[in-house]
Amino acid sequence: MAAAGAGPGAGVEALAASVLDFVSGQQDGRGAEVAAGVKDGRWTVLQLVEALGFCLENTDPRMRGRGIQLLSQVLLQCYSLLQEKEVLHLVLFYESRLQDHHLVIPSVLQGLRALSMCEVLSPGLAVSVLKAIFQEVHVQSLMQLDRHTVYSIITNFMSTREEELKGLGADFTFGFIQVMDGEKDPRNLLVAFQIVRDLIAKDYSLGPFVEELFEVTSCYFPVDFTPPPNDPHGIQREDLILSLRAVLASTPQFAEFLLPLLIEKLDSELQSAKLDSLQTLTACCAIYGQKELQEFLPSLWSSLRREVFQTASEKIEAECLAALHALSACLSRSVLSSDSEDLLDSFLSSILQDCRHHLCEPDMKLVWPSAKLLQAAAGASLRTYHRITRSVLPLLLEQYTKHTQSSQRRTILEMLLGFLELQQKWGHVEEDESTLLSLQDPVCSVVFSALTDPSVQLQLVGIKALTVLGSLQGFLSSSGLELVVDHLIRLALHEEDSQSSEAAMEAAGSLAPTYPEVFSGRMVPRLEEELQSEREESYHNHRSLQQRCLQALAAVSTHTSIVRDTVPVLLQHLQKVQKGTEARNTEDMVSVCQSLHRVALQCQQDVEGCWYFHQTVVPCLLAMAVQAAMQESTHTLPGKALLEEEVLAAMIPVISAATTHLSPELAAQSVSHVVPLFLNGEVSFLPQNSFPCSFQPFGDGECLEAQRRLVALLMAFVCSLPRDVAIPQQEWLLRELLALSCSCNCPFTATTAAKCFAGLVNKHPAGQQLDEILQLAVNRMEPGLAEGPHRTQALTLLLWVTKALVLRYHPLSSCLTDKLLGLLGDTELGPTAADGFSLLMAESPDVLHKGCHADVRIMFRQRFFTDNVPKLVQGFHGAGPDVKANYLKGLSHVLNHLPKPVLVTELPTLLSLLLEALSCSDRVVQLSTLSCLHPLLLEAPQIMSLHVDTLVTKFLNLTSSPTMAVRIAALRCAHALTSLPTTVLLPYKGRVIRALAKPLDDKKRLVRKEAVAARGEWFLLGSPGR
Repeated sequence: MAAAGAGPGAGVEALAASVLDFVSGQQDGRGAEVAAGVKDGRWTVLQLVEALGFCLENTDPRMRGRGIQLLSQVLLQCYSLLQEKEVLHLVLFYESRLQDHHLVIPSVLQGLRALSMCEVLSPGLAVSVLKAIFQEVHVQSLMQLDRHTVYSIITNFMSTREEELKGLGADFTFGFIQVMDGEKDPRNLLVAFQIVRDLIAKDYSLGPFVEELFEVTSCYFPVDFTPPPNDPHGIQREDLILSLRAVLASTPQFAEFLLPLLIEKLDSELQSAKLDSLQTLTACCAIYGQKELQEFLPSLWSSLRREVFQTASEKIEAECLAALHALSACLSRSVLSSDSEDLLDSFLSSILQDCRHHLCEPDMKLVWPSAKLLQAAAGASLRTYHRITRSVLPLLLEQYTKHTQSSQRRTILEMLLGFLELQQKWGHVEEDESTLLSLQDPVCSVVFSALTDPSVQLQLVGIKALTVLGSLQGFLSSSGLELVVDHLIRLALHEEDSQSSEAAMEAAGSLAPTYPEVFSGRMVPRLEEELQSEREESYHNHRSLQQRCLQALAAVSTHTSIVRDTVPVLLQHLQKVQKGTEARNTEDMVSVCQSLHRVALQCQQDVEGCWYFHQTVVPCLLAMAVQAAMQESTHTLPGKALLEEEVLAAMIPVISAATTHLSPELAAQSVSHVVPLFLNGEVSFLPQNSFPCSFQPFGDGECLEAQRRLVALLMAFVCSLPRDVAIPQQEWLLRELLALSCSCNCPFTATTAAKCFAGLVNKHPAGQQLDEILQLAVNRMEPGLAEGPHRTQALTLLLWVTKALVLRYHPLSSCLTDKLLGLLGDTELGPTAADGFSLLMAESPDVLHKGCHADVRIMFRQRFFTDNVPKLVQGFHGAGPDVKANYLKGLSHVLNHLPKPVLVTELPTLLSLLLEALSCSDRVVQLSTLSCLHPLLLEAPQIMSLHVDTLVTKFLNLTSSPTMAVRIAALRCAHALTSLPTTVLLPYKGRVIRALAKPLDDKKRLVRKEAVAARGEWFLLGSPGR
């Protein structure tokens, strides 16, 4: 015996008592006790069988059923303990019981399921069990659970006794067909479909029963199943569809039965049946050959053509095209002999015959369906592509010349573009049989003519086609490439419509990496020439041309060799603008910086290009800024525009983007120059480094105010460094930044110093040094916040340092947040402190984000919410009437940046405060609260419907707000109200419709647009079908 030997007599008596209680007393709990006893060795299976003897031989079938139920329940727990001989006797016993009363059968099947999992099952027993089930059990008369048990027995044997079952030959397949025939329960069908897939995949013999196996599964096609509400099993219609499709598309042996079925369903009126049939056909083509398809190709093509020509459904059209693509690919794979080649050719000829002539009618509705069908077939293989383009491309080129209207030409060129894009799949255009290569001149002529057409839409298609032609290596000649570049320059610089200009720049950027020499040698010099030219034309036109030159230089900088040509041009122009005295110098400098920023972003993934850009641009920008600051200090006029906030703000992302992707070694090399520049005035690494005085941005004196502004550039650099790069003299730098942020009278300088300090603190390794510098910061902030002329600067520093610590879960963050919460009660700083909660929660664009390697922990917003919202609520209830709005504003900012799933769970406790915030006169609070409530109306309608009266009143009041953004947000919320249950909203329908009539006449178009949308939804509320 597998289990331990028999215990004392008292143990056997206890077993007998438990058996009696289970069988006669109907105490189901005893079954688990007996199973536990057998498992831990108190009793053996033999002792259990002996104890069950009286009921197994009882004439009452219910008594016998209870006895076998207990034995099966124990076996399901203890089957791994059984020995081979025990299994043999138990199998024979259970097989004999399959002829017993129908009440006994479910328990017998459970026992056989347990035995089917035994590893010591003797050879031949699996076959014996299945034969007995097939012969003695009418499976479809059983309950669902018992049918599932039969499927489980079959599955277990197929996974462990494959060779034995294959020895049954086709009898096993026939037996399973009998078992499955008539199955209706989706839970069982999923298992049954899997068994059929295994039968086919593992090469079981189907014998003469192929059609029967197909019939027993295909009767469920197409699947028509709607899961009941609150279904605990979670079976979806899609699960059954995919499982059945895997069966139907598992073997070519089903083809002669399946393809007529698919054609029949394609002709039905039911859209779901069409979609299912098309997707199944596509799946089948992966394993079919021409032999299976040959007989049905005309009917299949007829059905696919009809659906594409007539359907109004984009889904059905897409699936038809996918099926045609799969059919063409299948026939292409099967071309091994001249006969099969004839089959592919005749199929493609049918497609051409039915579709080609429609391409000659660009104004008719069948032109695009025909083009899509041809492109679907052409994209299947290189063979089909050559066959179709050989017929279609000359026709399209002829039609382009024949039709003169721009709209017609655009349609024809878009079709041509579709075929050109397919050529990209096959790489080089070198094949002797390539139609495209033989039509090189007329294709280029058509595309170039589109680029000079007055129609912007035709130009845009022409630019796309030009990009595709350029990507086909070997297609364009050197003279053709030069012509391409000339067209792109003309469109980028001189085309009036901005769409064409921007598209030309994008095209240049995508082609430049393929032909860097052509663009460097032809486009960059032309752009430089235009940029430097001093034409006698209106200032506006000249400036607009310069803007486009700058944008084009940036767009084309997509290859390192081109970057080496464009960056000096951009920097030279920036220096030229800096020396000018025109009023618009600031805007011009910002434009150059924006172009440099785009170049920096395009260089980031290329190590060589990134380092070249960094070591060329960063020192140059710093040198120009230092020169300007020196001139300001010595009261020299030129260069002053460079110190404007807008220009410095535009330079920050350039330096940041040039730094974030540096390797640690190169970053360390750069930081060893930049930090000493600001701390020690070490200017030797800067180009043109002869300055009229020393550079002391952290020095005292009003004359150094201009130099202090350049801390913004230091921030852009050091806050973008990788975390593992050591910053020289970091403690000294932090102290200088701290002092500057607390004492500087210039808000811009103080803020950038605070941000720089926060960025460094966020990345600083934990330890005593960090604790000391933070304590120093707290000691500087506290007196500054209490009184004096620099309270605002101290608050700005507090906000940024708090954010830096909140992001990294530093323990001091809670202390600083408490200080911030305390300031909400301050009448002077309270509103600014409340707005600071938005800063804490929002993504910062220049520092303290993951892109610049900041230490940002996951779910920091959720943690901040959990720790501080209760304090905000408590503070609101205890605050005086003059500062309550500050707490509401802070709360609104926190909730507005919280992930919506988290907010929905907390909604019941906070909704009353949010509704009160809508009554606040502060426009920022109103807007933030409306932005917070809008998604909640859509995602938590049941909770929001409890407050519908208040919501309707507040939203309608705010539609008359003097602030346009508030009016728009309130109308969007009024629109979102319609997602609440209709029965709740109907009493308010008339009132809302009347109130929304007023915003229809609002002076702002965007407000009127929202009012129309909202009022329309309220009008339709409660109408049939909604």
